[in-house]
Amino acid sequence: MMTIFDYRLLLSWLLLSWLLLSLFLGVLFEYFSTLSSPLQVSPVSCGSKNISSYYGHCVTSQEGVRELVCFVPLGLSRNGWECVWTPRKHIVYQTHRYTLIIEQKIIHSCKMYANISGTSQTFNLSKKRNMTAYVFDESDPKSCTKNVFRGSPQQLVRCGPPSNVDLNRHSRQLDIQASWRKEENKYIALYSVRYKDLKSQSWKEPPVQSKDNNRCTLGNLNSSLSYVVQIQCVANDKCTQCPWSKNFTVPPELTDKPVIEMVEDFPQTKGSRLVIIKWKFAASDLAEGYSVTVGKASGEDPIKAFNTSRTLLRLALSHSAYHLTITAFNTAGTSPAAQRTIPPLDDKDLYGKLNVTFNGNTSFTVSWVDDLIKTYSCFSVEWWRRGERAAYKSFYEDENNYEVIHLEEPLELYKKYTFTLHTRPHKEPCNLKFINNSESTYGNIQAFFTEGSPISAPGNISSSNVSQSSMVLEWTAVPEEDNRGFLLGYFLHYTERLQDWTDAEPNITVDAGSTSYELVDLQSSTVYRVQLSAFTSAGMGVRSSAAYFETKPEASLTVSGVIAGAIVGVTLLFLVVHLGSQLLKRAKKLLWPNIPNPSNSNAIQKIDGVCDLELLELINRQMLQEEEGDSNSLHIVDGREEMSPVGNLHRNADSCLHLNTDHEESQGPSLSTIATDRAQDPTSDTITSMPTDRRQTDPVLISTVAHQCHPLAFQSDYTTMELFQQAMPQCVPTNTSSSSLSSLESQDQSSQTVKPDQSSQTRVRLHPPDPRQHQSNSEH
Repeated sequence: MMTIFDYRLLLSWLLLSWLLLSLFLGVLFEYFSTLSSPLQVSPVSCGSKNISSYYGHCVTSQEGVRELVCFVPLGLSRNGWECVWTPRKHIVYQTHRYTLIIEQKIIHSCKMYANISGTSQTFNLSKKRNMTAYVFDESDPKSCTKNVFRGSPQQLVRCGPPSNVDLNRHSRQLDIQASWRKEENKYIALYSVRYKDLKSQSWKEPPVQSKDNNRCTLGNLNSSLSYVVQIQCVANDKCTQCPWSKNFTVPPELTDKPVIEMVEDFPQTKGSRLVIIKWKFAASDLAEGYSVTVGKASGEDPIKAFNTSRTLLRLALSHSAYHLTITAFNTAGTSPAAQRTIPPLDDKDLYGKLNVTFNGNTSFTVSWVDDLIKTYSCFSVEWWRRGERAAYKSFYEDENNYEVIHLEEPLELYKKYTFTLHTRPHKEPCNLKFINNSESTYGNIQAFFTEGSPISAPGNISSSNVSQSSMVLEWTAVPEEDNRGFLLGYFLHYTERLQDWTDAEPNITVDAGSTSYELVDLQSSTVYRVQLSAFTSAGMGVRSSAAYFETKPEASLTVSGVIAGAIVGVTLLFLVVHLGSQLLKRAKKLLWPNIPNPSNSNAIQKIDGVCDLELLELINRQMLQEEEGDSNSLHIVDGREEMSPVGNLHRNADSCLHLNTDHEESQGPSLSTIATDRAQDPTSDTITSMPTDRRQTDPVLISTVAHQCHPLAFQSDYTTMELFQQAMPQCVPTNTSSSSLSSLESQDQSSQTVKPDQSSQTRVRLHPPDPRQHQSNSEH
């Protein structure tokens, strides 16, 4: 039976055990709390320390630690807290020494976290009491800075920045997609976005609010500028704190599309081809890379995207048709897409022979010649009409060299289909595993489910090289969709215009690949009527409209041709004469320049004037001598004669007797004839005539003067006047006597003596005698 002492001992032991258990659980809780902290900083009780006295030297400064904020992250553990702060400016230490102290004074709780190297700290604290937090920066031993935060747990629930952000720029807009953690996302209904130019210091106000909790659009942006974006949730009773996110830098918009420069095919063996794709991008400095999307034109999956930083891509593809899309991208989005269709290759580079048999309009059988099942067991067949998207069907075959394909849509009549068979090296399932180097093409064939005759005729019938017996006819082919079958050729129908069509009319068959034909053995000057029609295995199609052509006549020379030729000839002759005259004038100017006429010079005029004065003086002197002495001699002077120095050059240098002619041809008898007539007249006086210049054949007015000549000096505007004066004849000296002059005159063999009727007459002009007067004198 236990005594009171035993009970007390047992109670003391139980109390001691409970205290030990509590201490153990507390240490264990603190241990796991420490493990949950990312900084692994152990808390120390600060109840026994006087914080004010211990950290009294630390001050609050904008240059030191600042912006201390404590909060309760939404969705974390029940008593989970977190404090964050900003380090001091402009100073960076190798090791940071921060101390965080948390107080809840009502329950006298104080925890200290020392030697923190980061700028945040998580801890556990009751959410029912107000709290005060201190952060001390002891990194600099010379100075200590601090920052203080106070708050109520009910107002410190924070929904953090978004965990995922997608940015896409296009058309001067920025599309933003933001999402938060699962615990926060259900409490966030809207969010705000603020932005600014990358070089700007201030944010654009007000911030833009999203339409829902996922999407937001910024409009009216400058596509060539970079922007900085920040995002925060809109606060509510569940999210009392909504801090701004970090900066998201948005590069300029990619407004240009890549330019595809080259898509070349290089056929390889066994129905494959190497396709080389090359492109360029104008804003290549803004692009981080390029996305090339390639897929089969039939729509069969997959559609593969190849990301590359180069502008060149090589692909190993089958002979099927492919769609190609190229875009440039950066962190802001993608550029407009450049698109190209890689056409299928024809069957000339394929090694296999393919056959198609129709089992009705909803089924066909495709078969092949080679034993493909030894190598392949997966196949794919494609069929399409021109200009339409291809249909496809993949199948597994390891027993037969054929496959029956059932169609979802029936085949159409009179339509040409192309069938292609591809082989795939992969096992079941036989779908296309990859785009690059995943299949090869065996063969293809074109076929009609049902053929028909052409529904249109060849057009634009014309003729050329028309002669008397032949002409060449040309036309355009029937459109392929109007043939309704495989075109086998053309029927050419022709006959003379006045003849009726008969069954025996000449019909000529022309090959399907030709669009011209020469008709021969035709009649000249005949009009022919021509028609054409195309034909297939189903028969002849419709005929074309009649065209009429005429052969040339035998005599091809026409009046219009002659007139045209004459006009052309006259025109050419006129051009030749005109051009010739122009060339002659130019040649004359170059080879024979104009020489001035000396007779128009001042020197010649002066010579004429001087000679006239000398002549008159001598005549007057001689007349005085005759009046005084010899009255029987007659001196005849031509008043019209000009004393030209040029004429003197042609006379004898020993005589000053002057003889001149006025005309090249004479209207009357010569001087000798006149002298003879006068000699025959017994009543006439004897006339002594001067010697006649035998170089002159025309009757002239003769003037003889026995005078004395003096050398003359002339001033002239020609540089050759001195030579001209030297060429002047030497005149008789001034002291020459009259007897000497008379003796000179007597030496001329043709001299005669003539007595004038009136001795006082000094100048007589001799005219051709009047026949009537001569007859009257004879009678006398």
